[in-house]
Amino acid sequence: MSVLDLFRLDGKVAVVTGAGKGIGRGIARALAEAGADVAVSSRSKSDLDTLVAEIEQLGRRALAIPADVTSSEELAHLAATTVAELGRIDVWVNNAGGLPDGTPRYLSRTSEEQWDAQMDLNLKAVWAGCVEASKHMQDDGGAIINISSRAAKDMGPNLKNGPYGASKAAVNSLTATFSRELAPKIRVNAVAPGPIPTENFIDSMKMNSPEREEELKRAMAMPLQRWGTPEDIGAAVLYMAAPASNWVTGQVLYVTGGA
Repeated sequence: MSVLDLFRLDGKVAVVTGAGKGIGRGIARALAEAGADVAVSSRSKSDLDTLVAEIEQLGRRALAIPADVTSSEELAHLAATTVAELGRIDVWVNNAGGLPDGTPRYLSRTSEEQWDAQMDLNLKAVWAGCVEASKHMQDDGGAIINISSRAAKDMGPNLKNGPYGASKAAVNSLTATFSRELAPKIRVNAVAPGPIPTENFIDSMKMNSPEREEELKRAMAMPLQRWGTPEDIGAAVLYMAAPASNWVTGQVLYVTGGA
């Protein structure tokens, strides 16, 4: 087997949550290009239709399954439908997350309701996704990849996102614990993106002018001097999903441009 073969996912089935836009879409395409059939999920099916068509054009099977990841019942439906329609689950990517209302907040100015909403979306949903995925992975094992964030270890110069950073730090801890609980059958890792100008990032950071974009670039001090792309994260997730990382579990791979 050549080293490039270690990055193939032929005959495998992947599930990607939050796949309608941005990073999730890049992840789903990367897994499909590597040979996987992919069940893609988001709250709105309309966001998934073009992605399904793109995956099918690659010669892979694709399935759009709307789901709210804050509902354990809907995650169970996502898993069961994937197995019923595509036959198995080998890779599960807990990508859905972000800011529940698109508003960054200081920890000291966050209400209990806002805190709970943040933890439900970024932490509880990841925990529930890991549990559900593990029920359906077969005896030959599988890979779970949780999408964390650079904010898990360092909020940088802008502290106005504390609840989000705390939720992602908890995802890293959860990843480490699941990696031991589910070993050796299932590997569990995380990928932590740096700043990527998705629709949500642009809105929450108010990146509405070239001047504001340059201001943010300076503040984030990225040695590689460019924003990340969904394809950067898709490639990292592919590594964690593929046989190339068969001796890797419990790790967080930071993909941040050096920031």
